[in-house]
Amino acid sequence: MAATPSTLSMLNEVEQLLLRECEPASLAAMDEDELDELHDRVRKARRKYTKLYRRRAGEQVGTDASRARASAAHARTRQKAEVFEDALARVSRELAKAAAASAKALKAERLAAARGETRDGGTPAAARSTGDTRAAKVQRRTPATKKASATARSRTKQAQARSDAR
Repeated sequence: MAATPSTLSMLNEVEQLLLRECEPASLAAMDEDELDELHDRVRKARRKYTKLYRRRAGEQVGTDASRARASAAHARTRQKAEVFEDALARVSRELAKAAAASAKALKAERLAAARGETRDGGTPAAARSTGDTRAAKVQRRTPATKKASATARSRTKQAQARSDAR
């Protein structure tokens, strides 16, 4: 539900400002941290009106003996909750896009670091200074390589023990 002028007139100035921050042009200018903070504020406003509507309509069901009449009596609060629900959806989509872009950039950065590349895409400083491109290929000791090495040593020692016993 888009925020119509009549719906906006129901909101106070702080809530109107919050909805203006949720417009696509404003969202495009925000980074991931700002979007996350805005997401929290919009969720809080949506939760406020949703709880208020449910509580008030639920209390009135007993006196009206009808959920429809109780619901109609609090249509204004329900409209506010729906406006903030739509705003939350917009902010959530933008936050997801920003988080995905951030994760992609971080992954590329980590892969570049694992390959030993510099930020400009060249070889690492150690390889440039010696002129040796093999310096970029650093042997890393991983748990798998340590185990393979230990297994090989063990087999060698066992074979040597068998030959010594003969």
